[in-house]
Amino acid sequence: MIKTLFENAQKHLNYFFEHIDTESVEDVVRQCNSCEGLVVLTGVGKSGIIAEKIAMTLISTGTRALYLPAMNFLHGDIGIISDKDILIMISKSGESEELLNLLPFVKNRNCKTIAIVSNTQSRLSKSCDTSICLPVEKELCSFNLVPTTSTAVQLIFGDVLAVALMKNREFAMDDYALNHPAGAIGKKIFLKIKDLMLDHQNIPVCSPSDKLLDVLVELSNKKCGALLVADHDRRLVGIFTDGDLRRALQSNGSSVLEQNMESLMNTAVSFLSSDTLAWDALVFMQKDPSKWITVLPIVDDGKIVGILRMHDIVKAGLT
Repeated sequence: MIKTLFENAQKHLNYFFEHIDTESVEDVVRQCNSCEGLVVLTGVGKSGIIAEKIAMTLISTGTRALYLPAMNFLHGDIGIISDKDILIMISKSGESEELLNLLPFVKNRNCKTIAIVSNTQSRLSKSCDTSICLPVEKELCSFNLVPTTSTAVQLIFGDVLAVALMKNREFAMDDYALNHPAGAIGKKIFLKIKDLMLDHQNIPVCSPSDKLLDVLVELSNKKCGALLVADHDRRLVGIFTDGDLRRALQSNGSSVLEQNMESLMNTAVSFLSSDTLAWDALVFMQKDPSKWITVLPIVDDGKIVGILRMHDIVKAGLT
């Protein structure tokens, strides 16, 4: 049954994509793009929920938008509407009385109206300044009643509208970041390596001339699984990890403890700057699926300023 439902859902969505009039959508994008006021969305029932979601997406991607329940307009909220605004009214049937009752009052305020319907012969479609038909072959439910396919295509329309406006306005990552300061999205956009890295006295560091025996305490106490090898100007020259220690002991036994770090360190060491986004650091550390980087030196202006552990990225909730 489930497989059949998925196949039917795909079939119904394919019908939508095959029959949608993209030119009419382009026209709505142009109108919204040139809107000097608010893009206000409304709807009734499930369409109202979709309208609210679309409004939230528009707001977060740089469009001045607002969602209002249809009934709220008639109880004072219509005062927010002006002749500079656009009202988008979403209804599958285009026959929702609440929307139709609202239209005359909106038109009295010289506000442009756009109907998003699935019935071109509906009263709402004929009464609004602009109308888009979202083709719906059939709802997914057996009775062709429960809003399923219709709400899915409404949501697709809203996402396309939001992204089209986003592109037209050259809405950048920095703009998106300003609208998402919290949560997982905020962390990906705002959190930098310098916010997570260990610095100052917490950095496990040694010099090339140090003997392994003399720096084992530093390797153990700093709990980073690695030592950063630096010259007298604190410039990174190599790295020595727990794995390097195990391999050295297996190959040379205890005599390796008398060797200096210059002969043991790995000079092919990757590093990033402290201003790098923590999310970008995570991607960088996982770029080789067969060999993840678990500790990463952080270097600014050629000098070691910190060390970043995969553990700290995971703890910050970026994964």
